[in-house]
Amino acid sequence: MAPPRSRRSRITATTIFLSLFLTVVVGAHCYLASRLVLDPNWPTGFRIAGLTLIGAFCVLLVAEPIAARRLSRGRSRVLAWPASVWMGFAFLGLVVLGLSDLALSLVRGLSSVFFGEALPEGSEAFYRLQAGMVLAATILLSGVGLREGLRQPRIRRVEIELERWPRERDGFRIVQISDIHISALRGRAFAESLTRRVNALDADLVAVTGDLVDGKVSAIGPEVEPFSGLRAPFGVYFVTGNHDHYSGAEDWVARVEELGLCVLRNRHVLKGEGAFAIAGVDDHRGSMTGDAGGEDLERALAGIPAEMPVVLLAHDPATFPEASRHHVDLQLSGHTHAGQIWPFRYLVRLSTPFVEGLHRRARSTLYVSRGTGFWGPPMRLGAPAEITEIVLRRSSTR
Repeated sequence: MAPPRSRRSRITATTIFLSLFLTVVVGAHCYLASRLVLDPNWPTGFRIAGLTLIGAFCVLLVAEPIAARRLSRGRSRVLAWPASVWMGFAFLGLVVLGLSDLALSLVRGLSSVFFGEALPEGSEAFYRLQAGMVLAATILLSGVGLREGLRQPRIRRVEIELERWPRERDGFRIVQISDIHISALRGRAFAESLTRRVNALDADLVAVTGDLVDGKVSAIGPEVEPFSGLRAPFGVYFVTGNHDHYSGAEDWVARVEELGLCVLRNRHVLKGEGAFAIAGVDDHRGSMTGDAGGEDLERALAGIPAEMPVVLLAHDPATFPEASRHHVDLQLSGHTHAGQIWPFRYLVRLSTPFVEGLHRRARSTLYVSRGTGFWGPPMRLGAPAEITEIVLRRSSTR
């Protein structure tokens, strides 16, 4: 009997993703091995050591996601840390090496144009010098990225004027945390610190805009316990992100509700005696993972009086064009991490123009958090993590 269409679609999508993943990972490591080990023609012992190291880390990157789904958090940490650090190191190495190769190609091209002949290909000594410089730059950038990635997120204060915001709620404060990614790398200690810092801001409302976790409830469920201590007079609200769905959204929604957070799955709540509505949608990838969820903006907004201002929580900023057509006053999102490690933000921009910060369409405003944690490499470069304190003001034009 053939599998249902939705299941076949998921199998096809998974197969394509895994094929692309393996192609990219293996291809990237072959490039690093060729340019950093083989072209410099290091002595035999160094070549063997270098190729072995690169090959071993390539295998580790492929094996770690599989192990993470089968091992306890404590055991998976043994693989997760070296795999994640290497992911960041290899990415930065590819960037530095690629830029150096591009610069050399440009110099050779200009030499051919202006002097009539191209510069000769590099010698063994030249390739060794290039490899050494690339490794030194990559180690330096990785160190800076690790320091920034593992530090406590900064407090970022943003004032937003909304045309329809009630005057009696002028100065209303929302603290947004997003993309926390509790996992084998960051657990209870980070959750405790984050909860203390959020509560110290004494906000009116707390919004958790998705990607709370990476991992199954059975593996890391206890690590999120400190979030039960989050407090705000107008409530603490949560919407699912794509990683929450990859990790089993139904189980995680139940766990989050046990902690006392209000989960907004395509629904809204009226607050302040009807002064405004807080609405939330599932991440639109929810339906792709086989969950019962998936984004339904119309359902989330149904029944809200037309004149009432709306604050929408949506993990992915890609929801904003549709939200603006529904005249949502403010959308709070995350998902992008602002690229997390430069220059990845430019690849993010290929998929969405809303990489970070404030964006406006007509009377609708979007704020995209740079994220409070990290995903993959425990690094941030040019995109520091944030806890966002949002102050809402009535627009002075009204």
